[in-house]
Amino acid sequence: MVTNRKMKRFHFILFFFLLIAAATRAQVTVEMKAPRQAEVGQRLQIRYVVNSTDVKDFNVGDFEGLRVLYGPSTSSSTSISMINGKTSRSSTMTYTYTLIATEEGTFKLPVASVSVKGNTYQSNSASIEILPASDDTQSSQQPSRGESGSANRQGSGQGKDLYMTVTASKRKVYEQEAVLLTYKIYTLVNLQQISGEMPQLDGFHVQEIDTRAQMSLKYERVDGRNYGTAIWRQYLLFPQKTGKMRVPAISFDTQVEQVNTSMDPFDVFFGGGSLSQIVQRTIVAPAVEIEVEPLPTPKPATFSGAVGKFTISGSLTPEQINANDAATLRLTVSGQGNMKLLKSPKINFPNDFEVYDPKETDKTQNTASGARGNKIFDYIVVPRHAGDYSIPPVAYTYFDPEKSQYITVQTDSFSISVAKGKGRTTMVTPEQEDLQVLNNDIRYIKQKPLRQQREGGLLFGTRNYWFAYLAALVIFLFVLGAFRHIAKENANISGRRRKRAGRAASKRLRNAARLMKQHESQAFYDEVMHALLGYAGDKLNLPNTLLNKDNVQEMLQERNVDESLVSGFMNVLGECEFARYAPGDPNATMDKIFDEASEVINKLDSAIKKA
Repeated sequence: MVTNRKMKRFHFILFFFLLIAAATRAQVTVEMKAPRQAEVGQRLQIRYVVNSTDVKDFNVGDFEGLRVLYGPSTSSSTSISMINGKTSRSSTMTYTYTLIATEEGTFKLPVASVSVKGNTYQSNSASIEILPASDDTQSSQQPSRGESGSANRQGSGQGKDLYMTVTASKRKVYEQEAVLLTYKIYTLVNLQQISGEMPQLDGFHVQEIDTRAQMSLKYERVDGRNYGTAIWRQYLLFPQKTGKMRVPAISFDTQVEQVNTSMDPFDVFFGGGSLSQIVQRTIVAPAVEIEVEPLPTPKPATFSGAVGKFTISGSLTPEQINANDAATLRLTVSGQGNMKLLKSPKINFPNDFEVYDPKETDKTQNTASGARGNKIFDYIVVPRHAGDYSIPPVAYTYFDPEKSQYITVQTDSFSISVAKGKGRTTMVTPEQEDLQVLNNDIRYIKQKPLRQQREGGLLFGTRNYWFAYLAALVIFLFVLGAFRHIAKENANISGRRRKRAGRAASKRLRNAARLMKQHESQAFYDEVMHALLGYAGDKLNLPNTLLNKDNVQEMLQERNVDESLVSGFMNVLGECEFARYAPGDPNATMDKIFDEASEVINKLDSAIKKA
């Protein structure tokens, strides 16, 4: 028996160590980091990063289209972190090759293999596109497409080395048809920062598309030169008027790093300055004209302004209820087009139904072809009498700009059986319905014995009369005071918003802290941005339609808030916008942004009170 127990214990310990060994093996990774594009004659680096320092053998194949200048150079790093009393340690070994591009084309980079504790691991695979060299002398100063996606070389700053284009997906559209505007940067210089926003456009409904995922430089060959390009902004425009519409030119302020030719290199070497300097430059995206045609006439009676391609479906639940209970008729309009502007469909309900305004649920997202998804309309209906009812099919008409015609889609009909509910509800037919309503509205005259009153027994002037008079006066004064108080409170909406600003911001920051612990970075950044903008909007009494960074910054400056505090507030908003795509440890970034947001809200509260 003792021997069996020892064997079981031995097998358990052996199994436990095997699990640890398997887990350790699974944690080893080899990651290749390389640019996606380069040009002939350009130097670049390719790195292979192993998350272990116990590397025995490192092997890599030949680099096609590239010539190795030197490498691999090796470097190692170790970091120790302590979270909630638990200490963790991580180590990496990096092998770096410095190469020069020699041939045009697209080449597959070699996969590296390493040996760690007797096990062999391989890196991921990747390709690189090598473009021809620029035709002028500035080719050696083109911005390189690095691993972080930023331009990291100097630009000469001469000629057309930085500009922006704007393209419209269509120049001739129908009213309410989506037009995609794309603003694209072309640069040969080291662009550090760019700012500028679409102005308010008269006659257009504007929706911005999130382009942060596209904010990475890619090479594009223009007139023999390899420009670094990136999509800066994209907007969906829905014209609300007909005729020739114009989107004005937009100016963008940029900061460009360039060589400081006035500095002596010896002065720089001995700490007397810098060989580079930041220069402010303005670029202008040209204006765009769009011709908008009116929708054909006559318009169908069931047309409510939908332009695009749509389908409609519906459901009625429950299909069997009692009178005076509620049922829900759900209509779902799906497709793409001017989804944000869709109106609720028209439904012919039975006269006996009490119908409430529909609740709208927007499940759409902006795409290059317009808003796509579905909008849900929930109608709450209450049948008042028992019976079997039918709701006719719901027709929905939209205009298809590709076919240049109106198209009508519809649901099936809906049936509902209403049983007798509580009270005096009875079975009725449509012919009897008017009589039933009449019976509810006009009651029988109740006959009571005639009550005679003795002459001289009037209430006027008696003690009860004066008591009732005083009681009515007191109640009137009380109600008058209450109404005045309520009116005063309602008039002070801005004051109530300012009072609740701190509580609302604290609630959002607590929710952001919870999301940070759950490592939900995207939701965390959204919550922090809502906390910052919501706090500023409440404190400055800005309506939601005007709540944006530019308006907040302008009103803070009008309140004479310290410029450094305003700049700090805007910087935290900017960090939230780009942090989710920035390299590095996301947990550390969230901690930093959370602390900065909390601090700037506290400082802003004191500054606005003094202003």
